Amino acid sequence: MNVGVLALQGDFREHLSALGECGVKGKLVKTVAEIAEVDALIIPGGESTTISKLAKAFDLFDLISKRIADGMPTYGSCAGMILVAKKIIDPASGQDTFGGIDMEVRRNAFGRQTESFEFDLEFKPFPGAPIRGVFIRAPWVESQGAKVEILASIDVAGKSHPVAVRQGSVLATAFHPELTGDNRVHRYFLETVCKK
Repeated sequence: MNVGVLALQGDFREHLSALGECGVKGKLVKTVAEIAEVDALIIPGGESTTISKLAKAFDLFDLISKRIADGMPTYGSCAGMILVAKKIIDPASGQDTFGGIDMEVRRNAFGRQTESFEFDLEFKPFPGAPIRGVFIRAPWVESQGAKVEILASIDVAGKSHPVAVRQGSVLATAFHPELTGDNRVHRYFLETVCKK
């Protein structure tokens, strides 16, 4: 499988390294030709507004949106989660999403950079074996459609907020598994989501 990591901005190198540790030779992609060649795509964490604007500036936005809509397996982490959402609550000016998951997300839901934190999550595909979630200016899912599967949640002030979801061939996490050395989320994407 030819897996691309969108390399416009953010921690794309860490995702590339995680793919390598899973035995997959991924490649960084940032042109129309490169994106047209991949079988699956990872949209990294970073700044969702910047990634959205750069995708438009390089004429990639419509292509990525279409490929996701056509069923290309896609994984978005943190900013990537925002970019695969159907709707953003309080988006930045000019910010759009590629779509892929029927959900509304709230940017910076847990607070600013200084409120970043780590937390052990129960991740549904790996029961009884928590995953360390690194949350950096992370979003959460405010609402989701009936076809969205919730894979992990966090309780905040007595309310549960999804932080890992899947709809068909699209996976999204509010956290950064690429920063922990635990590649189970990447393996789940490669071995389960991409095989659907």
